[in-house]
Amino acid sequence: MTVPPTDPAQLQAMLHRQRSAFEAARPEGLAARRDRLDRLIALVECNGTALCDAMNDDFGNRSRQQSMFTDIASVTGFARYCRDRIGPWARPDKRSAPFPLGLLGAKAQVRFEPKGVIGIISPWNFPVNLALGPLAQVLAAGNRAMLKPSELTPSTASLIAELVAACFAPEEVTVATGDAEVAKAFSALPFDHLVFTGSTETGRKVMQAAAKNLVPVTLELGGKSPVIVGRGADLERTGARIVTGKMMNAGQICLAPDYLLVPRRMEDGVIAALELGVMDQYPTLLDNADYASVIDDRQFARLQGIVDDARAKGGEIIAINPAGEDFSATNRRRMPLTIIRNPSDDMQAMQEEIFGPVLPIKTYEGIDEAIAYVNGRDRPLGLYYFGEDAGERERVLARTISGGVTVNDVVFHVSVDDAPFGGVGASGMGHYHGPEGFREFSHARTIYTQPALDVAGLGGVKPPYGTKGRIAKLLGR
Repeated sequence: MTVPPTDPAQLQAMLHRQRSAFEAARPEGLAARRDRLDRLIALVECNGTALCDAMNDDFGNRSRQQSMFTDIASVTGFARYCRDRIGPWARPDKRSAPFPLGLLGAKAQVRFEPKGVIGIISPWNFPVNLALGPLAQVLAAGNRAMLKPSELTPSTASLIAELVAACFAPEEVTVATGDAEVAKAFSALPFDHLVFTGSTETGRKVMQAAAKNLVPVTLELGGKSPVIVGRGADLERTGARIVTGKMMNAGQICLAPDYLLVPRRMEDGVIAALELGVMDQYPTLLDNADYASVIDDRQFARLQGIVDDARAKGGEIIAINPAGEDFSATNRRRMPLTIIRNPSDDMQAMQEEIFGPVLPIKTYEGIDEAIAYVNGRDRPLGLYYFGEDAGERERVLARTISGGVTVNDVVFHVSVDDAPFGGVGASGMGHYHGPEGFREFSHARTIYTQPALDVAGLGGVKPPYGTKGRIAKLLGR
């Protein structure tokens, strides 16, 4: 079944319906939240194979095994994590009343209450994970939700819309499908919060649209996540792990290693380690079911253009092609891992997020040079350090800023459900995952209770002031 595109004119009515239901149901018990999360878990688990098939159809080729752990198991695991922690997360937090009011019986607490209706705009690279993963925490916080999946994965978007309609009332969760015009209208709705995952360029437009209605936003963007290879790194292990993170989903990951910084004397060794990693994990590429295709012709042409630009500007191009396959004789949008050696800062590869199997390698003499290079650019979503020198590692961590860090691997910090995930600066704002994500989608509402005693009068807060005021009388003046 193909779900027809949503008419942008219907979006306001969809939002109004959800907000009305949200207001009418308040206060809503935690059992309702757990029930919605149970339905979300069942939706994904019972339809995992169909969702993987839809993603494979949208990409042209995408490993079912990869999709099962990146998009299916990750969502169900995170939804269970949220469900099992709703009670502690939602418990009011006692705070200290100001002195001396606390001694006189004043009380203060913070309640973490649902915001209302939250919009979720998700991208194409992990079309199930990045739509339904944030949804789990949005539901855990007691909100209703409207989803807008990417139009670049139409089969997956249509199936998500169909499954959501079967498992949730439209007053709880609903899906808007369609092209960029639908997305533009969606981002302009007066939500109570808006979550966007995608490029920094589009994130700016989404934030601008949301600002017209003063809608708070969570922006999960991307950027150029660097890998710093320290002098004490185990090269074989480093190469294998970089290959795993860079070639998964054909590099179409917001956290994929975007460029390498390696000691000059270790450059040849790092390249050899990358070649070994590719040979071990992807001995062939063109007919390899484990290796994803680039999502569409436009993205494929963009990646080819990045390589051509680097070649024209003097970069050395090394295509790691273990089986010596002819990629020019196919239209399946496959690319080998392509190294750009000696990249210059004026190359496209060093100016924009690559989002594909292209990997520039820059060299450095001392670790401070590598740190300065990272700090001279936009703050990345992820930063990766390989090495066994604790002092060097701490120097990198202490002197750089990034959304998150993985040490001696890449990407894996996003897998920690119990810790916040998000960007900083150009790589985004806000978090989900962990208790921080629950609070992101909650309104922290302060409740102050005044004692029976006339505190304002006793404290001289209310007039008359001066020598004839209450304080003066209390002091006998």
